[in-house]
Amino acid sequence: MTSLRGMGRNLAYSQARAGSAYDGGQRSSCYPLTEALERPKMPNIKIFSGSSHQDLSQKITDRLGLELGKVVTKKFSNQETCVEIGESVRGEDVYIVQSGCGEINDNLMELLIMINACKIASASRVTAVIPCFPYARQDKKDKVGSRAPISAKLVANMLSVSGADHIITMDLHASQIQGFFDIPVDNLYAEPAVLKWIKENINEWKTCTIVSPDAGGAKRVTSIADRLNVDFALIHKERKKANEVDRMVLVGDVKDRVAILVDDMADTCGTICHAADKLVSAGATKVYAILTHGIFSGPAISRINNASFEAVVVTNTIPQEEKMKHCSKIQVIDISMILAEAIRRTHNGESVSYLFSHVPFAKSQRSTKMSDDNPVKKEVQKFDKKSLKKTNTAEKNTLPTKEDIEQEKKAGSAEASK
Repeated sequence: MTSLRGMGRNLAYSQARAGSAYDGGQRSSCYPLTEALERPKMPNIKIFSGSSHQDLSQKITDRLGLELGKVVTKKFSNQETCVEIGESVRGEDVYIVQSGCGEINDNLMELLIMINACKIASASRVTAVIPCFPYARQDKKDKVGSRAPISAKLVANMLSVSGADHIITMDLHASQIQGFFDIPVDNLYAEPAVLKWIKENINEWKTCTIVSPDAGGAKRVTSIADRLNVDFALIHKERKKANEVDRMVLVGDVKDRVAILVDDMADTCGTICHAADKLVSAGATKVYAILTHGIFSGPAISRINNASFEAVVVTNTIPQEEKMKHCSKIQVIDISMILAEAIRRTHNGESVSYLFSHVPFAKSQRSTKMSDDNPVKKEVQKFDKKSLKKTNTAEKNTLPTKEDIEQEKKAGSAEASK
């Protein structure tokens, strides 16, 4: 007991000595400027891409002015996934971009292995950037199937156990999925980019009606309608079983108006195609569909081609190049600048809440050349000219004039005569 007390006194004395070294014995949480400058800065950043959406990863790195990290992913003959990180990540701030699309189970396993590989290679922090979160629709037990799994919670547990320190995702199917994690989760929104697209591409947007294809998206739709200061409507659907809609009821008025269907995702597109037919029969002049995640599996493309849509607009959280070849109605909103800005802000320890209501600057850092027409260069040149002008005037003011030299000579001769 005595030795423990002595150790405690020695520890308190050493802490007091350490405190007196920089603030005269006064314990303080603030460091002096010199010590703050000497403290280690944030580790360097490394961005790696999984095999699910390399085009989006490349756009993100281009906007940040970085290079994609070297990584090799392959499969053994028994279909086991193997990942090899091709460069050092010790002490680095690592971001791994992998979307929940395509071969979802393989891509999810690849992401988990990449996270663990970086973590055991002594990465300072590993952030999983998952634009489309896998298994997000399995977020609760249904009333009918009481033995149904909550797979979204299972995915959250696997990401945490693999070693992820932070999650960045976009438009979760249910915002409560953030609560499945014990690590920080940033759920970004495509809403600012959607509002920008509506204003730029739909001439009649001031008199349009924003429509939710189901009751679950009412909050999302009312938010967009309030931002645009327009009306909104709701379609209530009754399902017999998954991916099959039995009956739809429209609540609201769309007669002689442009109707814009807004949802977080579309899989087989049965819901939005039935909703489009319901809106046309209710008197809508044009029907648009805006979706964050365009999964488009099964008969989705043929349904869109046969439906009465002017355009089906999706973000590039999921690759759409192949689907656009078979459907001319599909248009894509690029959200790489939102993810890139979220990564930049996270790396620098800044708030990302600005991105909830604003679209960041669209141009990439690499494409911004310092040409003569570049406004950034003009401002720099203007500042340089001003500072140069100030220094020149200051120098002129400090230089001695002819009268000053004559006065000094007279003063010197007077002192010599004395």
